Amino acid sequence: MPVESAASPGYGQIVCITGAGGFIASWIVKLLLERGYTVKGTVRNPDDPKNSHLRELEGAKERLILCKADLLDYESLKEAISGCHGVFHTACPISDVPEEVLEPAVNGTKNVIVAAAEAKVRRVVFTSSVGAVYMNPNRSPDVVVDESCWSDLDFCKNAGWWYCYGKTVAEKAAWDVAKEKGVDFVVVNPVLVLGPLLQPTLNASTVHILKYLTGSAKTYANAVQAYVHVKDVALGHILVLEAPSASGRYICAESMLHRGEVVEILAKIFPEYPLPTRCSDEVNPRKKPYKFTNQKLKDLGLEFTPVRQCLYDTVKSLQEKGHLPVSTP
Repeated sequence: MPVESAASPGYGQIVCITGAGGFIASWIVKLLLERGYTVKGTVRNPDDPKNSHLRELEGAKERLILCKADLLDYESLKEAISGCHGVFHTACPISDVPEEVLEPAVNGTKNVIVAAAEAKVRRVVFTSSVGAVYMNPNRSPDVVVDESCWSDLDFCKNAGWWYCYGKTVAEKAAWDVAKEKGVDFVVVNPVLVLGPLLQPTLNASTVHILKYLTGSAKTYANAVQAYVHVKDVALGHILVLEAPSASGRYICAESMLHRGEVVEILAKIFPEYPLPTRCSDEVNPRKKPYKFTNQKLKDLGLEFTPVRQCLYDTVKSLQEKGHLPVSTP
């Protein structure tokens, strides 16, 4: 049953979420509706079938409004954010083409914050990325990556990591604008996000797993990656909106695995798929994980889902959505 009780955290609260049809955003919408919030979700086209999954969520009929908006169209954002108590800014282009990343990432984020300031919202929660935190070749391996760390812009640019570059520039610009406008601004920095898809389309992080299962990747990279469950990321966003004490940045990560460990776990759970057994780099030593802390989100009460469960939920979802054939061993 939809939540309508005055005891529910979101009762009587209206929040806006940009890019509502995305992987993380769809989960935030789902959890907000479950908590009794009224949600105004911005999408490019409310009638697009790819947003139909949002209308099917519990409580959507009563408390979800899809608004046509564009990050670079200030008036459309202003209209969507008007009357809201809080804003989640999740919309961001994922591309390694600089022009496709920088303007929407930087100017779009500024537009959201300015519109939020004008609407006098209580708090803005921004979805950044660990890509804005840890990309720094000069950091000692013994240093624990925490919320005080920032990615090195020159390193990101020279390496062609335009997504990380864009996220870092956008987050820094956002902090400046929020301070200038007096907006209560909090940031969540997720690592690579896995878990069940609510939307019908594939997203970049699940493709990362899918390629190992389909046999398109014959080897795995000599690389490490931190992972987190999409439901935990969504709940983390809501916790930092709701907690009066929340401030600053929040790294959202469960654990870190070498790509070899990822394929080993997948092979144990799903032995029927042609998972790679060889590393593409058999010359250099195996890459070691960096150290990080997720204590700030734990202090708000977030209990992280183990990475093995993240991988299992991702594969089951890919099967259910028809992206991966279900075969028997």
